[in-house]
Amino acid sequence: MFDAIVVGGSFAGISAAMQLARARRQVLVIDAGRPRNRFAAAAHGFYGHDGRPPLAIRDAARQQLLAYPNVTFAAGEATAVLRADGGFVVAITAEGGGTRQERGRRLVLATGVRDELPPIAGLAERWGSTVLHCPYCHGYEIGGGPIGILGGHAHTLQKGAMFADWGPTTIFLEGGDEPDAAQAALLAARGVTIERSRVAALLGTAPALDGVCLADGRIVRIDALFVAPRTLPASGLAAQLGCAFDDGPQGPYLRVDEARQTTVPGVFAAGDAASPMHNGTLAAAAGVLAGFHAHQSLVFGLPPAPSATTG
Repeated sequence: MFDAIVVGGSFAGISAAMQLARARRQVLVIDAGRPRNRFAAAAHGFYGHDGRPPLAIRDAARQQLLAYPNVTFAAGEATAVLRADGGFVVAITAEGGGTRQERGRRLVLATGVRDELPPIAGLAERWGSTVLHCPYCHGYEIGGGPIGILGGHAHTLQKGAMFADWGPTTIFLEGGDEPDAAQAALLAARGVTIERSRVAALLGTAPALDGVCLADGRIVRIDALFVAPRTLPASGLAAQLGCAFDDGPQGPYLRVDEARQTTVPGVFAAGDAASPMHNGTLAAAAGVLAGFHAHQSLVFGLPPAPSATTG
């Protein structure tokens, strides 16, 4: 039996596994090889790694982790989990088929989320290139050119005032709330344009973006479009275990306490799956905390799990 099984081998999962490995615990890392950031050519704002491809960052970190002889790596998808004998049994389906089971005393879920993109013609093929989700991650690289924000979700109007620092900004309301007087004044002062006609299609040869065609036939030139896709758990393991979720602005995320423990004792979580804010640095930091506390729980026992009924 492993001391801990970490499901997910990207920023959060590797960070958690590293702490457990350095505590000389036996650790299994399971990774399906489909990180959310695989669509991006470069990561930005990540201390020490600015401009590097996310997969290169992950691969280098994985090599460092696997230098510890007490770490085992399993390529495949964790498809099922159950509680048994004071720990957990995880079923792993390999890439080429075939399933095996592994046991662990603690479980760290760093399974990430998947994005549900708006069904607009030309949008999906630009995801991670000129259709983006985070200005702090990618806004600088647009180079100060015109940008759009696809609305219809919470905080669209607030984002418009902020995004103007990265370039001339157009908010496409997409049927969302109209600005009130104070918001309208701020947006006007920031030079933000409001478009009420819906976006019908993205224009240009993907992944480049020349602009958008509106439902009324007009064309608005932009170099990048920021969207806030709905996010859903990339794995069903937490739901199988009965872990509680909270509702975030983009979708559900796992409820955890300060120790990164979920509402199921012995199950810790980190990364995008367990946070309403999605960022590589935050995911790595949360993974460190999950690894710390999973190790300490092996020594001192489990802390009380957070309530499953209150957020």
